[in-house]
Amino acid sequence: MRAWALPLAFLTLAGCGTQPVSHDSVVVAPPPAAVDPKILAKRLISQQADWPRSRKFDCKRLKCVALTFDDGPNEQTARLLDILSRRDVKATFFVLGQMVAADPGGRLTRRIVEDGHELGNHSWSHPTLTGLSQEALHRELKGTGDLVEKITGVRMRLMRPPYGATNDAVAEASRQQGMAQILWTVDTLDWLNRSAGVVAQRGGEAKPGSIVLLHDIHASSVDAVPAMLDTLARKGYTFVTVSELYGQPPTPGLTYIER
Repeated sequence: MRAWALPLAFLTLAGCGTQPVSHDSVVVAPPPAAVDPKILAKRLISQQADWPRSRKFDCKRLKCVALTFDDGPNEQTARLLDILSRRDVKATFFVLGQMVAADPGGRLTRRIVEDGHELGNHSWSHPTLTGLSQEALHRELKGTGDLVEKITGVRMRLMRPPYGATNDAVAEASRQQGMAQILWTVDTLDWLNRSAGVVAQRGGEAKPGSIVLLHDIHASSVDAVPAMLDTLARKGYTFVTVSELYGQPPTPGLTYIER
């Protein structure tokens, strides 16, 4: 396991640090229905007792790669989940609270969990967390965490700071809420180049232990996934979630970029 606390100046140059994400056009749906308390209790017990979900990989030996998708869920997420299901590929989704709130009845958020994927916290509204007060910072993370738990019964143990911007305050807030900070090794720049071919090529250049950054809010990014999977599969890669990449839950508060 490798963990780094990187200088903020470096982080803000990469990936999500290059362009703000706007969701101003999102129409907020009625609040999702809560999970039945009995079902919620069973899920929480199962999550604690059986981690990770019956999938054990030795990524010290295997060529593992973790695909991660930010900023959803939205209408493209369902199509992506269909693609991943057909390939029996599991990924990690770093969701925004405001997008989860706009997910009618929590349908897509629940499906991510039910399909065996991992959920991570990407804040509520995608601000630069390093510029927030301590109170606002905790509100951004806790609001998303509480809503996801209410909908799915899952308490997220990973977070990805928007734009990759982090500092000691963000790390401490993450630690207090029981989450590790997950950055990335390969930035596909899919928000900039809306070309499925270009995105697939960049993702296909992943090395063993890489964490690949994509966004499930762009149709072109979802279009790129089949070719990316084909390329990596031909190279002998095993597709895992972020937690599976490390073989155990990453340590809350620490920052991870690759295995």
